[in-house]
Amino acid sequence: MSDTDATLDDLVGRLERAAEQLRSGDLSADAAATVVEDCASLASQASAELDRRAREAEREPLPGQDTLL
Repeated sequence: MSDTDATLDDLVGRLERAAEQLRSGDLSADAAATVVEDCASLASQASAELDRRAREAEREPLPGQDTLL
């Protein structure tokens, strides 16, 4: 697994755990608001990583393809 795969897996895992906390109903309103803010930050990080990967993929030819000069 590459570092970027591990990064995305970590972000997804953290988002899933946060969703479980929110669904449990055990959090106070303030704690839930903090978890929601954390989710927004995690989602932003994941989005940035996926955008970076998309830009990188656009620069690299697919296996078997020749690059245009």
